Amino acid sequence: MELPKAELLQMYKRMVAIRAFEESLAEAVAAGTLPGFVHLGVGQEAVMVGVAAPLRPTDWISGTHREHGVMIARGADMRLMRAEIFGKVTGYCKGKGGSMHLAVYEKCAPGCNGILGPSQTINNGIALALKRRGKGDLAAVLFGDGAAHRGEFHEALNLAAVWKLPAMAICVNNQYGISGCVDDVCAVEDISARAAGYGIPGLSVDGCDVMAVYEAVSEIAKSIRAGKGPTLLELKTCRWRGHFEGDPQAYRTKEELEENRRRDPIARFAKQLLEQGMATDAELQKLRDEVERELQEAIEFTDKSPYPPEEEIFTDLSYAEGRSV
Repeated sequence: MELPKAELLQMYKRMVAIRAFEESLAEAVAAGTLPGFVHLGVGQEAVMVGVAAPLRPTDWISGTHREHGVMIARGADMRLMRAEIFGKVTGYCKGKGGSMHLAVYEKCAPGCNGILGPSQTINNGIALALKRRGKGDLAAVLFGDGAAHRGEFHEALNLAAVWKLPAMAICVNNQYGISGCVDDVCAVEDISARAAGYGIPGLSVDGCDVMAVYEAVSEIAKSIRAGKGPTLLELKTCRWRGHFEGDPQAYRTKEELEENRRRDPIARFAKQLLEQGMATDAELQKLRDEVERELQEAIEFTDKSPYPPEEEIFTDLSYAEGRSV
């Protein structure tokens, strides 16, 4: 699929931005300045950008706790994202969502979900609303291979298929659900094969190739917008870091981790751009420099931002407004 140079360079920049943003979070956890659980998708940048880039701004996209990068891929402000993850009042959710429940509604991104599985049923609700609105928009949801073994996965696919919802179910198969290798807990080679049980299309794609992901999502989106119902897309990728920051990863060998890094999606995309004459080394370096400046601005913005005042603790809880707790 041929894309304009400007769009390709923007995709590259956003992949670099996601990597830099998440690695800065890892540094903050190690330094003790970012408390709580943080789950990073370093190594999965092709998934996030490849999924987000071909969607319309009016399509909805959600994920689980490893999808910070999806927000960046949708064009979210890294300053507000970082402030939110650090619990600052200047964040997208006033510091109340944090890493596990980051949401950017202005980008049609209703947020991450810390519970694996329900995000797929929530996506059905969004897809139903979009279908009733009738403007041809779709709802996409990303979830891990571990979530694909839960009941909600099957319930969501079944309902989406029966109602022919404009829903794109995207399994990000990074080979591990916490510490359980997919080969040890899944009897089929491709999780996408499960789509046959619901009478919908299923497709598996190399999740480390951003253009392969882009093309798959583009074609699936055409089918969904034509009223043909949902599709299950499996993106086979790898995460470089543990399930959460601080995970010792005793379940993975050094050789496996090294092999994952050799599949670096950013280096792979850069090579494609250079070989196809779509970019020069200087142009790519300029984009990396821009990302570094923007990240530093986000760090400074977050450091200078205050935490929410104590009296805010019960606001934004509409079900509790005016009631004693």
